[in-house]
Amino acid sequence: MGTFNTSFEDGFILVGFSDWPQLEPILFVFILIFYSLTLFGNTIIIALSWLDLRLHTPMYFFLSHLSLLDLCFTTSTVPQLLINLCGVDHTITGGGCVAQLFIYLAVGSTECVLLVVMAFDRYAAVCRPLHYMAIMHPCLCQTLAVASWGVGFVNSLIQTGLAMALPLCSHQLNHFFCEMPVFLKLACADTEGTEAKTFVARVIIVVVPVALILGSYVHIARAVLRVKSMAGRRKAFGTCGCHLLVSFFMARPFTPISNPSTIILRVRENLLPFFIQVITPILNPLIYTLRNKDVKGALWKVLWRGRDSG
Repeated sequence: MGTFNTSFEDGFILVGFSDWPQLEPILFVFILIFYSLTLFGNTIIIALSWLDLRLHTPMYFFLSHLSLLDLCFTTSTVPQLLINLCGVDHTITGGGCVAQLFIYLAVGSTECVLLVVMAFDRYAAVCRPLHYMAIMHPCLCQTLAVASWGVGFVNSLIQTGLAMALPLCSHQLNHFFCEMPVFLKLACADTEGTEAKTFVARVIIVVVPVALILGSYVHIARAVLRVKSMAGRRKAFGTCGCHLLVSFFMARPFTPISNPSTIILRVRENLLPFFIQVITPILNPLIYTLRNKDVKGALWKVLWRGRDSG
């Protein structure tokens, strides 16, 4: 590591996929399509959750928050990536990098906590069906949603502060967005203390939620196995599997990355976050809601209402 010292005020160069310039036009079109679909799909879910009274339930309340988080999550990095892919200037200002890091961490952390809340909601619906509405009272739902956002933003504020305090030896990031592990690799000073603090944060934000989600679904699975209807079992297990899959993908942004010293490592460490940032946000509406009969009915109701008024 060199002795050159830089800071967030100097701005950064996002190397990203510049080592493969022939792929940049293809990636630009691919990302633009998926980003547009993400904006469209998640915006529809949020709008329908507000417009249709049949969707004014705890499950769809949390799903609308999940869609909002997906919009913020992908928008925190994808527009800058599109700008870099279509031009020769791959720089990002220091303020832009801080904002990107803060929003990325805040939204990702919030989504991890919200997935726990959604698991609790499904536990109450499956294991305590007679008391479901009493348990998932609107006040409790709002409190859980606000708490999820609060925990996410506090975690992001702490980690962003730790990143900004690091003395950096380079302003060149071997990544396509500003991510905490990248700054740890560029630090000129000893990062053992900072890495220990970020490890604790990852345990709180990732390991604890995953354990709570798994625990909830163990109880759900036991309840489902007592259901005599095979169709009911398949539907319940399908929802559980999708939720666990999304939970696994959301844990990836908070795992450490190795220093990319080879082409293989560079591909791996760019493509995995690329998948999380670009593809996962459009999978969530497909997994959770757009395949749901209630959402489809609400969508057709809104479309026919607009057609009749026109």
